[in-house]
Amino acid sequence: MALIRWEPFRDIERFEPFREIETLQRQMNRLFDRLSPTDGGERTGFNFVPAAELEETDDTIHLKIEVPGLEAKDINVEVTPEAVSISGERKTETKTEEKGMSRSEFRYGRFQRIIPLPSLIQNDKVQAEYKDGILRLTLPKSEAERQKVVKVNIG
Repeated sequence: MALIRWEPFRDIERFEPFREIETLQRQMNRLFDRLSPTDGGERTGFNFVPAAELEETDDTIHLKIEVPGLEAKDINVEVTPEAVSISGERKTETKTEEKGMSRSEFRYGRFQRIIPLPSLIQNDKVQAEYKDGILRLTLPKSEAERQKVVKVNIG
């Protein structure tokens, strides 16, 4: 009978306890993925944080925010020259069922998101449009930002 030297980290995938630890790690990662900001319609903890998309041109910043299931009157938008704050509340629907089962995967409650802007804007000239669950903001850049020239030193 030959003796074989055991190297625990060489064949880790074949060693049963390490496989169980790997399975547990995958399950924990899935749990934390559900609770942390990840996909569109980001979630932090158990609060809803709407997904956003930002596009910058020479004279304007375009911001799209996904807030489905809300009416325009339920969304509060505040704009400073440096950031956009969006907040609102998704209200629960009251539904009772005497027999049987009721299940809901919708998220309800208050939400808020503050989005820092890459350039200063003219916050008194912001235009907003809300359609099909998407809030579109057009944020014109300030004159100082449009005419800003930066000298680049070549080293």
